[in-house]
Amino acid sequence: MSALLSSCFSRYIISAKEVRKHYADKKVKPREIFLRNDTLSLSLASMGPDTLPMLLLIHGAPGSLWGYMNLMDDEDLQKHFHIVSVDRVGYGKSRLKKKRYVTSIATQANALLPVFSLNKSGQKVIVLGRSYGAPIAAKLTSLAPEQVKELIMVSPVIDPEKERFFWFSKWGRMSFIQLFLPRAFNAATAEKYSHADELRKLLPVWEKIHVPTTVIQGGNDWIADPANIDFAKKHIKSKRAQYIFLYNAGHMITFSHASMIKEMLLKSRLFQDKITALDVGPSGGEIGN
Repeated sequence: MSALLSSCFSRYIISAKEVRKHYADKKVKPREIFLRNDTLSLSLASMGPDTLPMLLLIHGAPGSLWGYMNLMDDEDLQKHFHIVSVDRVGYGKSRLKKKRYVTSIATQANALLPVFSLNKSGQKVIVLGRSYGAPIAAKLTSLAPEQVKELIMVSPVIDPEKERFFWFSKWGRMSFIQLFLPRAFNAATAEKYSHADELRKLLPVWEKIHVPTTVIQGGNDWIADPANIDFAKKHIKSKRAQYIFLYNAGHMITFSHASMIKEMLLKSRLFQDKITALDVGPSGGEIGN
C-alpha cells in the first residue's frame, strides 16, 4: 500500500539526487538560501540578482521548491525577475520549531513573510501559488498588501465545500503506513484533512484582497475541482481580478501551459486596469472578469 501511495504522487516530489543531476551541466544554477530565526528555518532557491523584481513561487501539497524548476530555468524569466521558490514549512528543509506538520494556512503564510526581506528591487513582488499553495499565497498577500504587485493562483484549491478525497486518502492517515512514506506525503495528508476548515477561516480574507489577481483553472483537473474558479469569482472583490478557464487542462498548468504563464509574467498583459472578456471556446480557454 505504501508503494502504491508513493507512486500516486511521485511526480510531485523531486529528490536531491535528481536536482543535482538536473543542474550538473547548466550554466545558471540556483542559490540555496536559508532564512532562520529562533523558531523558523526556511529553505529557498534563488535565481537572478535581488535587484530585479521578485517573483515568489509557492508550491502545493505534496511538493517542494524544485517543482518550479521549469520556470526557474527559463532564460527570459531569469533576465527580468529575481525568481524565488520556497519550501513551505513542513516540506523539504523548512521547519517550524516544535511543529512536525503545519496545517494552518495563516501560520504557513506568516512563515513566508521574511522572504520579502530578500527583495532589493524597490518594486513590489509578484506572488504565484499553485494548488494548496494558492490559498497560502492569498493569505500572504492579505498580510502584506503593500509589498505585493500581483497575485496569481494556478489550479487553486480554495473552496471549502469542494475539497476532494480519494480512495487512498484514508490509508495515508494510518501510522503504520506513514512510517514507509516520504515526509512530504505525510505533511500533505495532515494538510488535506484540515484544509476545508482552514479554508473556512480564510473566507473573510478574500474581500480584503485588492491587488491585481488572476485565477487559472483547468477543466480536466482531478485534484482541484474546476468549480473552484466559480468560488473565486464569487468571493474575490478586487476590481482588477480576472479568471482564465482552460477547458482541456489538468492540474499541472505551470507545466502544460508554461508558455502562457511566461508570457503573462513578462508582458503583464493580463493586468490592465480595464479588463476585456475573451471567450475562445472549448479548444482553448476563457478569460473574463
